[in-house]
Amino acid sequence: MNLRDMLIAQGKAAKKAAQVLAGIAADTKNEVLQAMADAVENAQAVIAAENQKDLEAGERAGLSKALLDRLELNTKRIGAMAQGLRELAKLPDPIGEIVEMQRRPNGLQIGKMRVPLGVVGMVYEARPNVTIDAAGLCFKSGNAVILRGGSEALNSNRILVQIAASVLERFGLPEGSIQLVSSTDREAVSILLGMHEYLDVLIPRGGAGLIQRVINEAKVPVIQTGVGNCHIYIDKSADLEMALKIVDNAKTSRPGVCNAVETLLVHQEQADGFLPQLFKLFEGRVELRGCPKTRRILPQVKAADESDWYAEYLDYILAVKVVGSFDEAVEHINTYGTKHSEAIVTNDYTSSQRFLREVDAAAVYVNASTRFTDGSEFGMGAEIGISTQKLHARGPMALKELTTFKYVIYGQGQTRS
Repeated sequence: MNLRDMLIAQGKAAKKAAQVLAGIAADTKNEVLQAMADAVENAQAVIAAENQKDLEAGERAGLSKALLDRLELNTKRIGAMAQGLRELAKLPDPIGEIVEMQRRPNGLQIGKMRVPLGVVGMVYEARPNVTIDAAGLCFKSGNAVILRGGSEALNSNRILVQIAASVLERFGLPEGSIQLVSSTDREAVSILLGMHEYLDVLIPRGGAGLIQRVINEAKVPVIQTGVGNCHIYIDKSADLEMALKIVDNAKTSRPGVCNAVETLLVHQEQADGFLPQLFKLFEGRVELRGCPKTRRILPQVKAADESDWYAEYLDYILAVKVVGSFDEAVEHINTYGTKHSEAIVTNDYTSSQRFLREVDAAAVYVNASTRFTDGSEFGMGAEIGISTQKLHARGPMALKELTTFKYVIYGQGQTRS
């Protein structure tokens, strides 16, 4: 069977599975998710061994330290995957929820019922924990899912899907519910992008190149996620000790993820006091790239060029710009940002409220790290991605964002004249 036929077969199986998943009782879903969590924990040694193969291959291929960090599944992260499934099991099932019920003058009762999207296609890079997050979220929301992870995580993704599929089999659920495209051929993505007969939505999660390719080529509706050129603005009233703590966390806790800060904006009244402290904090850990005003204070740092203001480094690199005003900071963010996560550090209430109103992003912070933009941190259990568009979802996408509506109408024999 050639690649196209294999993928179409997966699409058909997913379509059939989605019909079954849409009608599964909430208690059954939760029992399955708990069993998946147990299975992931019980298979820690096997998962770690398969992940080690990917890490070794990544090192041979010259992946950066930050990308290898995204790829790694250590004991803590495997445990977090299992915990995420358990948190999902505790959350209310959105399927079948009736909202906005109204009675019309003719006596008809009209409401909206949450229903699954159907079949979700997921194309993503590097992070294999996405495999379990996506599988759990799609299952709980009644969707079948076809996963196509990056080649660098193939061994990890295979074992994780095998674990999830074995639990589904134990419960007598369709094997087409959670599937992995195991081919590393780039043509596999092209075929998926055209499978509008079988996929109801595509969610790309990865770098700008992958996301742009999906947007440009897809014949399936796309929810754009992921690219995170995130900013932190240090306002003229900021507490500098707090600012250093926030910037350090946002840049260094996990630089290879989309909610890490990539550009720092510093008000000119704070620059002389703040930038030397920042350089000392990051010396030997983070490469700074500065505008001319930054380099007058820190002549030892590399000069930033126009491309740096657009960059999602996903690495231990931070672009720094000194701005003359609040308005200049907001204009810079709205010009170069990717509408993901933006933060201000300030002690001025008016500035904080203006920032919340005027900055165009899915998540906007006052005096906190951008690293909190995450489904689990927002109380959603997990996420399938961070939507940076405005339709049909924005920000962390969890259970409710993986549903759509149908109108349900109750009558008593009404007819239309």
